[in-house]
Amino acid sequence: MASPHTIRILACVGIGLLFATAAPAQPPPPPEHPAIEPAALDLLKATGKRLAEARALSFTALTTYEHPARSGQPLYYTTLSEVVFQRPDRLRVITPADGPPSEFYYDGKVMVAYDPAVDLVAVADAPPTLDAALKQALDRAAIYFPFAEILVADPYANLSEGLTSAFLVGRSKLVGDTVTDMVAIATDTVQAEIWIGVDDRLPRMIRTVHPKEPGEGRTEVQFSNWQLDAKVAPAGFTTPHAATSPRMPFARPDAPPVPAKQQ
Repeated sequence: MASPHTIRILACVGIGLLFATAAPAQPPPPPEHPAIEPAALDLLKATGKRLAEARALSFTALTTYEHPARSGQPLYYTTLSEVVFQRPDRLRVITPADGPPSEFYYDGKVMVAYDPAVDLVAVADAPPTLDAALKQALDRAAIYFPFAEILVADPYANLSEGLTSAFLVGRSKLVGDTVTDMVAIATDTVQAEIWIGVDDRLPRMIRTVHPKEPGEGRTEVQFSNWQLDAKVAPAGFTTPHAATSPRMPFARPDAPPVPAKQQ
């Protein structure tokens, strides 16, 4: 959605002929990308700043995934996650429902994935920053959090990288029990709409679609129960199951099985 351009027309009755041979006025330079509204970027920057400056954050994320059935009919799956993190190197994500429950812990040195349904735990050494830990969890074990974009060190850079369009949609009074500004953004591979609190600049909902993926990969995350800079004891980012529960490999679910050792 292109930004509006103001065109000024000079009309001088009686002296128009004096300007008939003058050089034409130069148009204003075009924006770097005509489909990106500065006002939309300002909102993303405000949100990114709000998130990045908070040393600790906790929230509840209700995520709905769309996935096609074999018949092609879209099916919807929902998960609830309780998230606590401290910058730069602490994260806890407890997902009790729906689907298989799971727990994830990261304390700056070790990451732990625990499956309470079968009492199995996977443990791996981890890099010293949350950004690197999230990437390692994805690469090594296909662990992905749809709200990871707001956990990184620079949320604005993450949200604005590669944008091909960004514009304001309007305001809503129905999302997150507050008034929100709606911003639509898009890259070559992702289209998203973000509801941002007018008063606190915290995200209240994000809807994304990946138009180049089969079934378009639609996801919706609703955020609630925001708390900023609440203190969490270091023990809150670890679990005793790392030492007491049977181990499983910290690996992707689709990884080939490790062959048994020869006796």
